[in-house]
Amino acid sequence: MIKLLLIGAGGFLGSVLRYLMSGFAQALSQSTLFPYGTLAVNVLGCLCIGFLSRLCVGSAFIGADAQAFLIVGILGGFTTFSAFGNETMNLIREGEAALALLNVGAQVLLGLGAVWLGYTLAAAIWR
Repeated sequence: MIKLLLIGAGGFLGSVLRYLMSGFAQALSQSTLFPYGTLAVNVLGCLCIGFLSRLCVGSAFIGADAQAFLIVGILGGFTTFSAFGNETMNLIREGEAALALLNVGAQVLLGLGAVWLGYTLAAAIWR
């Protein structure tokens, strides 16, 4: 039961952080068409999950409850892959196939690269 409460609390925080970060990045981009806010959130979320995942591999540095709170709760609430899918489909429906393709490529390549970078950074710091 405690783990569920930790995940719920983390999800609340992650969702609020996603809303703030996405809005900030979208406003900063000054774009009304391309979903830069979602891209920024997904890349940052992937970086964080890569970093935290590395810290959890083969160590007791982060306990099971903390993992549930941070990874499942906060990052689960923060990342917005469902929004990515919806926004990509919206671009396609609006006849913006090139932007839809750019969105898919950027989300996947930058997200995977950020997971790798986060994992590599954690491995370099905590050997």
